[in-house]
Amino acid sequence: SLSAMLFFPMYFLRSFAYAGVAVVLLAAAAALVLLPAALLLLGERVNSLDLRRLWRRGRARAGAGQPDGAGSGRGWARTTALVMRRAPLFAIATTAGLLLLGLPFLGVKFGTVDDRQLPETAASHVVQQQIRDGFPGSPGAGLTVLAEGAASPADLTAYRDRLAALPGVRVEGPVSSGSSPGYAYFSVATGGEPVGQQAQDLVGVVRKVDAPFDTAVTGQAAVLVDAQKAIAQKLPAALALVVLATLLLVFLLTGSVLIPVQAVLLNALSLTAMFGAVVWVFQDGHLSGALSFTSTGDIETTLPVLMFCIAFGLSMDYGVFLISRIKEEYERTGDHEGAVRTGLVRTGGLITAAAVILAVVMVAIGSSRVTNTKMLGLGIALAVLMDALVVRSLLVPAVMKLTGRATWWAPGPLRRLHERFGLSEGESAPAPEPDRIPAGSR
Repeated sequence: SLSAMLFFPMYFLRSFAYAGVAVVLLAAAAALVLLPAALLLLGERVNSLDLRRLWRRGRARAGAGQPDGAGSGRGWARTTALVMRRAPLFAIATTAGLLLLGLPFLGVKFGTVDDRQLPETAASHVVQQQIRDGFPGSPGAGLTVLAEGAASPADLTAYRDRLAALPGVRVEGPVSSGSSPGYAYFSVATGGEPVGQQAQDLVGVVRKVDAPFDTAVTGQAAVLVDAQKAIAQKLPAALALVVLATLLLVFLLTGSVLIPVQAVLLNALSLTAMFGAVVWVFQDGHLSGALSFTSTGDIETTLPVLMFCIAFGLSMDYGVFLISRIKEEYERTGDHEGAVRTGLVRTGGLITAAAVILAVVMVAIGSSRVTNTKMLGLGIALAVLMDALVVRSLLVPAVMKLTGRATWWAPGPLRRLHERFGLSEGESAPAPEPDRIPAGSR
């Protein structure tokens, strides 16, 4: 997921990809090499100073003699049983709720970073806000046009007149270059926000104005337009990488055709609340007082890409935890519904604990007084919690109940491919053929 950001030409995104991939590889190496060595050296001493010992003893006594799913897993067992009994209701209600939470993202407006990212007391924010309030259409709210190879002053004057004829603009220049003959620039001032829709539309209009020489347009609005174009061009390839890698890896893990597709779709659903909240809170300004930030009316262009890559990868982690446990149980028993229940009971606490730990870290990042950092931290924290507490706990078991034994189906060639190259946590029996499972085992 992080490597998908390498497709984009922005160094901001590429730097996160380089750093993020390196951190993931180092963390995986430490977990596979250093952690086992440390556990071996510590031995039984790893359980020393356990502050939860008395609490765990009390829970053990309370759960003694109870069947599987009781004790520490009683809550997860009850929840999973309820969800699977009412699978259509939970599947429809959860999907509709997540889509509803994501609706505000349909009105997203993209912008660039400015002084309003900083606290209201920051000197640069105070000064720039006074300029915005007292001098509409002042510095920054315009474009710069560079002319190259002008044959004569008359050509420059004619071009200036064409620019000045555009509605709602004020043109200054040309200013000739003393060190580079043949170069000159014009300032095209506009009203409104420097990167508002009016300014963005003007970029395309100015670039189409006829000139007897080469021209190039820059300015905050031009930078935003070019950034949006670059992201739009590279986004399909980046998404294709993430989706194809997910489909391939989950297929190698499960041998199923349907589970990888479910994983991609449910992961995408888990991000809808994050994107909807980002627009509703940070773009539209709701909760700006409670969270102490100034709304600019737009979202920084590259931030949704970064948030998607991080949150999608994290939610897939939790999906792999759950799917691998369900698959292990299904291979052992051939009971699809029993495997789903056992998978939730055995991994629900692990996934929830991991999600809470990560959410605490991201909320700490979200306490920053810089708006984009706050948006990043709080948005990913929300995505992680929604994925663990809603998607993995409610939507996954409901969907797997509805798909039944067909969940594990794969055509013959793909089944043989999985038998040869599939991933496994250890020696296990081949998964039972769906059409050979007794009806009562469901």
